[in-house]
Amino acid sequence: MQKKKSDKFLNKIVKKDYNNELEKVLEKKYFDENTKSMLLSILYKLETAYKDYEKVKPDVEDKEQFIQDIIDCIKYNCEEIKVIKLNSIESKILGNKTFQVDKTKKRIICYPIERKLLYCIAKINKNEKIIKDKYYVVNKTLSDLINVGNNINTVEPMRDFNGFSWNTIPREIESICHNLIYQNIRMLVGHEFLNKWIKNQEYIIDYMESFQNKLEEKYGQEQQESLIEYLNQISVLLAIRYNPKIKAKLEKDKKDVEAKLEKIKDNQKFVQEITKEKHDLTKEIKQIDETLNNKNMLQDEYEKRNQDLPLQEKIFSSRILSKIMVKEREEKIKKLEKLNKLLNPQKFISYKKELEAKQKYLKLLDIEKIDNTISSNIIEFQKQFLNCYKTKIEKIETKQKLIELIYEFRYYCLIPFNSQKTIGQVNKITDNIKKIQDILIEKAHELKLIDIFSDDKELDHKILRNIFYVRVIGLEDLYVRITKESDSYYVGLFDENIFEEKVEIGKINIKDLIIKTNKKIKFFN
Repeated sequence: MQKKKSDKFLNKIVKKDYNNELEKVLEKKYFDENTKSMLLSILYKLETAYKDYEKVKPDVEDKEQFIQDIIDCIKYNCEEIKVIKLNSIESKILGNKTFQVDKTKKRIICYPIERKLLYCIAKINKNEKIIKDKYYVVNKTLSDLINVGNNINTVEPMRDFNGFSWNTIPREIESICHNLIYQNIRMLVGHEFLNKWIKNQEYIIDYMESFQNKLEEKYGQEQQESLIEYLNQISVLLAIRYNPKIKAKLEKDKKDVEAKLEKIKDNQKFVQEITKEKHDLTKEIKQIDETLNNKNMLQDEYEKRNQDLPLQEKIFSSRILSKIMVKEREEKIKKLEKLNKLLNPQKFISYKKELEAKQKYLKLLDIEKIDNTISSNIIEFQKQFLNCYKTKIEKIETKQKLIELIYEFRYYCLIPFNSQKTIGQVNKITDNIKKIQDILIEKAHELKLIDIFSDDKELDHKILRNIFYVRVIGLEDLYVRITKESDSYYVGLFDENIFEEKVEIGKINIKDLIIKTNKKIKFFN
């Protein structure tokens, strides 16, 4: 811990020349000059924007680590980056997509759009599966949700910040739903935990279990179970809606699970089929053993297998065939062991429950109005998230921590919910959001962080809730002023750069206000 603090302090004193470091990496790459120029431009924009980004969104990775990760990814995971022009002959490679990422070949093909290229760099660096197989179906779907969300998160500093302003254009976000859920998770468990999970190279660690434990520790068992259930469903629904590859696999699994459940309805028939399958497997294992121990039989098998295979798939020697057959034998033995367990009554009950648990999520494939279902599930997840956020606020003890949460919740309210609305504008959760805003305002009054603008509590909160929707970078620079025009009153929000946002608060009895109209008051004390 001490070393980490000293490293951060050292980084502030010794400013790294990331531009020079990236140039050295690019010297060893066979990218064309246009691609190299784009990569250097991305780096420059990230460095320029990051200060405002981490101000607006306090719980993020250090700039030094963030940029270093991108440089390292280009260095170690990008053998080829090909930027192609729109409407060129080469663009046919992409079809109706804007980019293509091949992780095995370490290759990126992309249109000359910087945010898309940065998204590709984030994507090529990911493990496809970050959740253990025992968490089927979400081992695939939740892995995909978190990875896509993190890719979008990587692009955000450059996409929404330009060094002097903060603006989010929903159509520039690769998936609004993935982004929202990822930000929810980040705010619940913190960016450090998520980053360790995503970057983890040791499959031994069960991060899904750690995630559940962390949620339970912070928010209680009931909230944890509810969050996980909605999260699982949302991840499956999003995969069905947006990931054809995962959807096709789930459809195949659904048929398999349904067939197995149908088969075990008749216990006697099921036992007979298992017994027969065991007999067949034992026979096949014996056949493999005999072939491996007999050169003539191995040669015959070699010729037999190669007979119908195309040239690129042919087995090139008996030695290679021996290795293939040893692996096949191991797989058959594993299958045989599973079948033996199924004949145990307790294991059979466990097997049935496992199939039923899988079927529960696979039934989501049958939903017709999937967009509506996704939307309603995301709304319910937001309600659970907001319940947890109350718990988070209750633990605040210092002004600094409260300031961070005010920033964070302001950020949350401005996350896009769809192409037209931000989260703070969604009618079904408006009351839930107002309650959180009011709790933060009350806490700020208790800690003497902000002034009381009106003796009327409801009016005071109505005035101060506006700060959760203003895109001033630094709330410390924010001023509030109440003005009157005709019979209506307005809250004006300003920063030192003369940024102004004016919100009508309607006809009110102004006499109880502590501040006078037209007086400019700093928001934070």
